[in-house]
Amino acid sequence: MTFSWRRIRGGRGGVGKIESLKGINSYMELVVPTHFRCPISLDLMKDPVTLSTGITYDRENIEKWIDSGSVTCPVTNQVLINFDLVPNHSIRKMIQDWCVKNMSFGIERIPTPRIPITPYEVSEICSRMVAAVQNGDIKRFNELLGKIKKLARESDRNRSCIVNNGIGSALADSFECLARGSIDSNMNLLKEILSSLTWTFPIDEEGISKLKSTISLRCMAWFLKGEDLSSRQNAIFVLKKLIFADQGTVDGLKEIEGIEETLFHNVKIPICPKATKSCLVVINQMLVQEKSGHEIAFKFVQMGLISLILEILVGGDKNICEKALGVLDCICNSKEGREIAGENALTIPILVKKILRVSDTATKFCISCLWKLCLGEGNENGLVEAVQLGAFQKLLVVLQLGCCERTKEKVTELLKLMNLCRGKLDCFDSSTGFKYLNRSN
Repeated sequence: MTFSWRRIRGGRGGVGKIESLKGINSYMELVVPTHFRCPISLDLMKDPVTLSTGITYDRENIEKWIDSGSVTCPVTNQVLINFDLVPNHSIRKMIQDWCVKNMSFGIERIPTPRIPITPYEVSEICSRMVAAVQNGDIKRFNELLGKIKKLARESDRNRSCIVNNGIGSALADSFECLARGSIDSNMNLLKEILSSLTWTFPIDEEGISKLKSTISLRCMAWFLKGEDLSSRQNAIFVLKKLIFADQGTVDGLKEIEGIEETLFHNVKIPICPKATKSCLVVINQMLVQEKSGHEIAFKFVQMGLISLILEILVGGDKNICEKALGVLDCICNSKEGREIAGENALTIPILVKKILRVSDTATKFCISCLWKLCLGEGNENGLVEAVQLGAFQKLLVVLQLGCCERTKEKVTELLKLMNLCRGKLDCFDSSTGFKYLNRSN
């Protein structure tokens, strides 16, 4: 098979638009040696590595092959006795020399690749980090953490190897250990660990147990109250990931005095949209897992969370609207929540407006909220207002488009109630029934 370059326009780029050379010969080709090409992609190898079968491939291509679940050599089809990728320095040096020799054809020299970190090296660094913290050798810990962060930045492959070989657990152990002491004294180091924890999930069970301990959660709550925006953001990111990793985290979070006020403050005075979404997720999980009494919901209602949620819904994007509606739906499970939400003049208009405008998830939450607010005696005004705003037509469209069984039941019940209110309206324009079908956000 012939693999060649023609001279590259502009003399740069290695591979790109090509044109023939002009001069004595009207056409000139640069032939790339076959053994410089990866057998998988047929491209010039940038980081040649050799398998146990003796065949050399470009590292990126053979790693994708192995990661896809293949256990054979692509060329020989032999079953691999191991998955070791040995750097082929001889071929790499020959390719680099060839590139230099042919620079006049616009070929750029491939850089010498960095050797990827191994699982063994990651485990060793993690062990040393934990030992350094336990021995009070903060300087050594900082050096090791800096090394890990540098290696993670070098490549996605390195980061994946680091995450999969215990860094999260080591950081969680170190975080709890430092939080046991003076937070003020260890504040800078705790900040660094918190920042690193945002990209080290998933974490094993031992690490999760360290992070969801009372000591660690109190430390995160302390950062959430602080003025450092970066630390507040990292703390809420870690809390969100921790809750999804272990639902038991919520129980520990509820034990922290003033956590509701802290979370409310971080929604009211936002750091960034991503942090606000994460904070709403944490609040939602606290409300979802509230077993009885609705004490947490009552606290949030008293703080004014319903008004804040409605403000968010007015101009929020799809993702944040879904999170905010999820919180509002949970709050409406309590009597106090329904009363305050029903008294707010924006509640019904916003809920009706968001049906079919955001997403299926948002529509489900809107219908659930309306169902809770309009059900029962004394809620006739809410039903009439919803009908006037076009809820009846929109709910008919929801049935036409299809929805889950539980939502369908709520829609059917709402339609029956709204139908009784239609006679009390001076006019009812049924010609607008499907005008919401193709509405964009």
